[in-house]
Amino acid sequence: MTTTEFPSAAARAAAAAALAEDASGKDITTVWSVPEELVATAEIRTRQSGIAAGLPVVAEVFAQVDPEVKVEPAVADGARLADGQVLVHLSGSARSLITGERTALNFLQRMCGIATLTDRYVQAVAGTRARILDTRKTAPGLRALDKYAVTAGGGHNHRLDLAAMVLLKENHIAAAGGVTAAIEAVRRGMARTGQTVESDVEVQTVTQAAEALDAGARWIMLDNMPVADIEQVVKFRADRADASRILLEASGTIRLDTVLAIAGTGVDLISVGALTHSAPALDLTMLLTTGPVPCPR
Repeated sequence: MTTTEFPSAAARAAAAAALAEDASGKDITTVWSVPEELVATAEIRTRQSGIAAGLPVVAEVFAQVDPEVKVEPAVADGARLADGQVLVHLSGSARSLITGERTALNFLQRMCGIATLTDRYVQAVAGTRARILDTRKTAPGLRALDKYAVTAGGGHNHRLDLAAMVLLKENHIAAAGGVTAAIEAVRRGMARTGQTVESDVEVQTVTQAAEALDAGARWIMLDNMPVADIEQVVKFRADRADASRILLEASGTIRLDTVLAIAGTGVDLISVGALTHSAPALDLTMLLTTGPVPCPR
């Protein structure tokens, strides 16, 4: 489900919406205080260590503010950042630089924050078989950018949207009449439509997990299960002839101080909603680095 290609179309739309929200064409403070004919250079720096993500969004923001602004990334997405490191050099109209500043920083600090938190989880489970996944707990309208930032931090994407794959959650299973009934209903739906997609089944107990295994589930999400119960399900899988075809995913209130113990059970995947719904923004700043000079005519 993972793609590391930057979502250019999503970035273009998000930047347009953010600039409209900020009324960037009516920046009265800048128009009234900054001479129209002045140009300057600027740089975006981080004020803490982290992982870079979202550099192409900066270029998209300033392209929409003023195509004459030059944006030169100093690092690549996925790079490790030291406190005080420069991420981007900019030059152009002083008015344009200042008008686009906050919008560019808003995107960049969020995406760097997501990548940084993801990297912490990835490093925490290093040496185990577990891969770190994101969820759909993303900011409305920013899902593609949020999920891209996860990959910049070394994580992997779960489904992008409701059409990407089947994920039988607790409410689906209750409405369908149980784990087996839900799995069989999905199979009938695939047969009826001729559509074949990956299917993930959420369970909350060892008993439900065993039922899902017996029903032929190939991807099972163990939601909010204690480590001892996860270990039992992993053992159930190991005892099956088709064990190599079955993915086990741990999910639900995963924290940095618990993720290694969960990875140690032998699960293949660990999905962490906090990567996108609770990642603290990386502290960034953009400052003019030269005094204004006359703009060439």
